[in-house]
This record gives sequence, structure tokens and C-alpha cells, in this order.
Amino acid sequence: MSGRKLDSVKSLRSLMHAPGLFRLLSVRLTSQLSDGAFQAALAFSILFNPDRHTDPLAIAGGFAVLLLPYSLLGPFAGALLDHWDRRRVLLWVNLLRAVAIVLVAVTMSTSSPDTVVLMCALLVTGCSRLVASGLSASLPLVSPPSLIVEVNSVFTTLGGGMLAAGAGVSGVLRLIFGADNGGSGATLLAGAVFAVIAALLAGGFAPRQLGPDRPDGLGHTAIYSLAHGLAHGMRAVLKAPSVGIALAAIGTHRLVFGVNTLMFLLLVRHTELGDALGANVRAITLIGGSVALGALIAAGTTPVSIRFIGRRGTIIGALLIGALAELGLLTLRPVPVLIAAAVVGLAGQTVKLCGDVAMQCDIFDTYRGQVFAVQDALFNTAFVAAIFFAALFVPADGFSVPLVIGCSVLYALTAAWVIREGQRAEGPVPPPLAEEPVATSR
Repeated sequence: MSGRKLDSVKSLRSLMHAPGLFRLLSVRLTSQLSDGAFQAALAFSILFNPDRHTDPLAIAGGFAVLLLPYSLLGPFAGALLDHWDRRRVLLWVNLLRAVAIVLVAVTMSTSSPDTVVLMCALLVTGCSRLVASGLSASLPLVSPPSLIVEVNSVFTTLGGGMLAAGAGVSGVLRLIFGADNGGSGATLLAGAVFAVIAALLAGGFAPRQLGPDRPDGLGHTAIYSLAHGLAHGMRAVLKAPSVGIALAAIGTHRLVFGVNTLMFLLLVRHTELGDALGANVRAITLIGGSVALGALIAAGTTPVSIRFIGRRGTIIGALLIGALAELGLLTLRPVPVLIAAAVVGLAGQTVKLCGDVAMQCDIFDTYRGQVFAVQDALFNTAFVAAIFFAALFVPADGFSVPLVIGCSVLYALTAAWVIREGQRAEGPVPPPLAEEPVATSR
């Protein structure tokens, strides 16, 4: 026992002396605070705004406008994270995000159509996703390799808390400024302030401190790297079976989460889910809070699970409990729904953490930004595709038993596929980071 305590103390000391780790955490927290504030303000502005009205296909279209364009371009744009100094990318993209949020606020305040608002919000979303990929790709450069699982969990836990805090800020501002177009525009500005703070913090890193140490496309222009971004990212994924397994699990969860999101967004607008949940903003906030609680629990359970049964075993377990939890939504009773939401959040965050660790440990730094961008594209494309699919079949009240059962089956089938992959994934302890020689031209 004393040996374990000594190891814990040494681990804590190594974290305290890791250069740049806490600054990177600060950038991530303020970035996610900005994301939470903006996303909540935008959702309130469109879904629960008395000046605007939306139907299922309109909601699906809104998500598509926000997420799909960057999902198509992201794997290419991610190449910039492996070609340019990531510090500079995080600095300038955060500033661009702040400007874009101001633009969204202006279009909202002037009562522009939803399409115009969402087209402006598209730029915000693209910047946010590029920043997130850059932060994930940079983490191994400032974290001790032996503690990458735990550091990921801490970052994810605190980051999730900042998303919720950002949403809370927007909720308070909405009460102050009102729910109409003018009040919604004012509420949106909070996200711009946090984005500027994130940019200033990112600017404090030393040049190349966040990598890449050996840029992809060295000796070529940024245009060359952009053109080859998707191919290089996919090639790196194909060389790492553990990453492919994680991406499949993440994609499955996002499909399920997309279906659940549309169903409950519609359901809370038409149905009172008992006194404990109510309807509209209150109900969706409580359900979202349960999902966040599950993600918080996953931050503590995932590192332990990975150490004992490996990433593959952890992913299988997460998918199976997700399949069971999905069936709990069939009751439409407050307590089972909240418990199911928490477990689905636990399952989703578990596979996401396993995926992050796989990409940080099994992908060379030269290609890591591109692989995270590929993951992000899968993440959002699966989510939007699921929402569109559900919009075609969901009834007017927003709830469909066949869709819920189908989601449970999808979780189970993916778990069975991962089991079949067998020994292609690594063991319980993540391997140390490695580097690959990089040619000056390709």
C-alpha cells in the first residue's frame, strides 16, 4: 500500500512539473466555456424563442447546416494542425471564433431568417471543432506519457463542467435580456468573450511547444498539406486497429445520441414528463444534466477499467450497458429516463475517452491532428445523419418505440463486432508514445 501511495505522489509531482500542462488545461476550459455559452444561447434562440417556430425536419436541417460542412472539410483543415505551429492555430482560430459569434449575435438581433443565422453559426462551429482537435492533438506534448489516461479524464471532466457552466451563463443572461431575438443576440455575446480569453491563453505558449515537432508536409506549402489531409489521416487510422475500433464505437454512440436528441427535443415540447421533469427548457436541461453526470462518472471509471481490462474490453462494456440503458427510455417515466440518460452519457464518454487515448498513444505526432479531425468529422456526420433519419419516422409527439429498440440493437451489434476483432487491439496498459521518421516530401 505504501508503494502505491509513493507512486501516486510521484505521479502528482510529475504532473505539477509538466511544462505547459496547466496552461493547456486553461485554454481548454475557456474554450469549452465559450462553446457551452454559445451552443446553449443558440439552442434557446431557435428552439425556445417565441419569435421562431421549428418542426422536426427544420431542427435536423439546422444541425446539418451547423455540423456537416465542417465535417466534410475538417479532415483537410486538420492538416493545418500538423503543418503549422499548433500554438498559432489555437490563437488565431479562437480569435476568429469570437468574431464569428459576434456576427451570429448581430444576425439574431436583426431578426434575420434561421438559415442566415445558422450559416453564420457554421463558422463558429468549424472554429470550435478545429480548436478541440488541436487541443487533443497537443496534449501528449505537455503530459507525462504514463499518465495520459488520467490526464484525459481530468481534462474531460473539467471540460464537461465548463460546457455546463457556459450553458448556465447563457441561461442567466437569457433571463436578464429576454427570450426574443434582441435578448437572444445579447446572450450570444458571452461566448465571444470567453473565446478571446482562450486565444490570449494560447498565445502564452512558446513556439512549437504544442508541436508538431516534425511537421507533416515538411518542405511543402500549407495548400499541399490541406490537399493531402484526409488521405494522411485515414492512412494513419488504418495502420492502428485500436483507433479503428474506437472510431466505430464513437460513431455508433453518436448515431444513437442523434436519434435520442431529436426525440426528446420534440417530446419535451409536447408532453409533460411528470412533475419531476416538466416540459420544454426545464425538462431538456434536467435530461442534459443527467447525461453530463454520466460523463462525469466515466471520467473516474474509464481509467480504472482500461488498466484492468484494456481499451477493447472497456469499449465492449460501455456499448453493452448503453444497449441496456437505451431500453430504459421506453418507460417515459422521470426516474428511469434520467437514469437511462446518465448511463448513456457514461457509455458515450467512456468510448470517447478510449478513442482519445488510442489516438494520442497509437498515432504519431506528425499525423495526430489529422486523425483527430477525422474523428470529429465522424462524430458530427453520424449525429446529423441519425437526426435526419429519425426526423423521417418520428411521430408528432417525438417518441418512437421502434427507434429506441433499434438504437439498443445497434449498440449490441457494435459490441459484437468489437468482440470479433479479438487480439487486434492492445492490452490493458496503453503503450508509450513513439515517433515515426518523417520524410521531407511525399
